[in-house]
Amino acid sequence: MNQTTTIRDRIVSIFIWFLAGSFLIVMTTCLSVLYRFIEPDRIPFFDRFYTKWQLALTFNKQTYHVHPGVDADTQYIFVQNHTSHLDHVVTYNATPHFKQGVELQSHFDYPFYGWFMKARGTIPVPSGGKTGLRSVLRSVERQLDLHRSILAFPEGHRTLDGRVGEFQDGLFYIAIKLGAPIVPVAVTGLYEVLHKGSLVIRPRCTVAVYVEEPISTDGLTLSDVPKLRDRVRDVISARVEAHRKQLVTA
Repeated sequence: MNQTTTIRDRIVSIFIWFLAGSFLIVMTTCLSVLYRFIEPDRIPFFDRFYTKWQLALTFNKQTYHVHPGVDADTQYIFVQNHTSHLDHVVTYNATPHFKQGVELQSHFDYPFYGWFMKARGTIPVPSGGKTGLRSVLRSVERQLDLHRSILAFPEGHRTLDGRVGEFQDGLFYIAIKLGAPIVPVAVTGLYEVLHKGSLVIRPRCTVAVYVEEPISTDGLTLSDVPKLRDRVRDVISARVEAHRKQLVTA
């Protein structure tokens, strides 16, 4: 699955970085200012415009496959595999839900993107064990009470090989404590576009987003966290592994 990088690939990638990077700077700056005055869920058009075109400007195609059981009026915790710096944009337009992100607190120090996350109300994940987890739980509960869904990446870091890594327990603990249903989201093709360890953005790939059947947490207790965690991971991993197998046989 290793991709050979040519001089042409590097030149094309520099052009894409300039184009997509300029768009990111302009859009996140404008949105950061706008969100000082208007709650982001009051003006969803702007989020959807930004997320749609951020990926489109890498010259890659995107497809959505949404399970019919996903209800537009239900608040979910969307759990996605963590592949790329572009992860935050690929799932947003798959469903009509307003999705509030969960990100490491250290990411809020990034220029432009970090400022955008802070203005939008993204939930920071601090270091600090149980104290940090309680803080995230309270923030997630507030977002759900505002009829907003959550988008999070339980691996905690981007994959190094395209496979789905081990999931951390925190999100599943929170889901059970709050009684929030989980929707597994498997993204394929994005690893080939841009992945950890490479700065080369590759065009002409297809990024597919699979929004799977919701998983209820009703009746679960905290002792069920490992079982729920592994069930969600297995659903996502199955899609990713099928994609990897397809690449090998293509």
